[in-house]
Amino acid sequence: MRPQASPSFSHPSLSRRQWIQAGAVSLLGLGMPQLDRLRAETESTGKSVIFIFLSGGLAQHESFDPKPLASSDIRGEFGTIATRTPGYRICEHLPQLAQRSDRWSVVRSLTHPYNEHSQGHMAILSGRTEMPTGFNPQAPKPTDHPSIAAIASDATAPKNNLPPAIVLPEKLIHRTGRVIPGQFAGTMGPQRDPYFLECCRFNAATYGAWPEYGFHHQRGEENPDSLRFQLPSLQLPEAISQDHFSDRSKLLEQIQQQQVDLEKLAEVDSFDRFQQRALSMLADTEMGQLFNVTEADEKTLERYGHHTFGWSLLLARRLVEAGVGLVQVNLGNNETWDTHGNAFPNLKNYLLPPMDQSVSALLDDLTDRGLLDDTLVVMAGEFGRTPTISHLPQHYALPGRDHWGEVQSILLAGGGIQGGRVIGSTDALGGSPVDQPVTPENLAATIYRSLGIPPQSTWADLLDRPMPVYHDKPISGLT
Repeated sequence: MRPQASPSFSHPSLSRRQWIQAGAVSLLGLGMPQLDRLRAETESTGKSVIFIFLSGGLAQHESFDPKPLASSDIRGEFGTIATRTPGYRICEHLPQLAQRSDRWSVVRSLTHPYNEHSQGHMAILSGRTEMPTGFNPQAPKPTDHPSIAAIASDATAPKNNLPPAIVLPEKLIHRTGRVIPGQFAGTMGPQRDPYFLECCRFNAATYGAWPEYGFHHQRGEENPDSLRFQLPSLQLPEAISQDHFSDRSKLLEQIQQQQVDLEKLAEVDSFDRFQQRALSMLADTEMGQLFNVTEADEKTLERYGHHTFGWSLLLARRLVEAGVGLVQVNLGNNETWDTHGNAFPNLKNYLLPPMDQSVSALLDDLTDRGLLDDTLVVMAGEFGRTPTISHLPQHYALPGRDHWGEVQSILLAGGGIQGGRVIGSTDALGGSPVDQPVTPENLAATIYRSLGIPPQSTWADLLDRPMPVYHDKPISGLT
């Protein structure tokens, strides 16, 4: 069973008090009929979605739309390999995905008009091509479009003390500390932001699948002491006395001993939705093992990889199996895939191998557990890369490709998607779609359909005005 919206988004909305009670009774074993009722009220039958986001922009030529017959300044340095899909070849540095192409399909014609990172993030993460009024690429604004994750969180029901939508392992933050717009609830209001499960401490030099791989954009080495992948800190709001709840273990002790305190906490204005869900997760004794992916069995870790890409996708699989409707996985912090220069060694040595390994492991794991048919996997970036290779000698020793919103390739698997299909095509340069152009709206609709959100559904903005969830039809030819 998977979380899904009711036709009018009229599923029960649990109060602060109910969230706290649900978490407490699951731990204490008190009032189990009440807990069963609360869970039953919020369960439904939609599919799950794992949305893998490659911030920075994956090059279509160096992944799923190579141009081996083009000139070298278009073709690039990599060769191609055959896949299990007859007649379809992909980049030579994706051998594991090539062996599994019968499980996934590719759309080579996703297009939008933006060549700037923040605009691209807004378009893809919100599923809206038109920029919101007053859009600021330097910072999120309350007038921004809500993200797909925020709408999924609002439109689907929670299950098993887990939020209906989770973003991990970190927010997308520029190396300067600037938070990238497009990730949040925008006009839905900040209280409806998706749940960010931040497993990594922000590090301006961290741009790859550390610690096994690394990719630094020539900005210096990482500080190993600051690189940790761990259960995020689930903290109480600042309004709560730190003397009273000094750390998570003491919080857990208090939950066990005094449900009355939890009732009082539920009335504190600053005890917002995020802290409610954090408290519910803390109150569930099984949650620790769910999140503790770095200590999984060695066979599993070898399969996914001993690095952030692998840990993140393993955690995503565990979360959808536990009942989360949508998990967005940021494979690398902001600009990880922004290969303006030194593109070919960086892709070959640092980026394509861990992505190939981890995504392939995810597809295998979902298949082995009988979950692939019920889980849509989507992998996209904010845009593709220019068809012509360029060189910025003032910044990079070797050439790369610049931003290109005109076209990118995206991978889709599971959730009823037929494997082995190639949707859309590009011109001889790999720069423009020539067949079946696909928009961010089509991509978003594909995700919403998998979550079981009906096409006529709406969400309410801060003025309680109904806004449509769908702005186009799902991508055709995949099912």
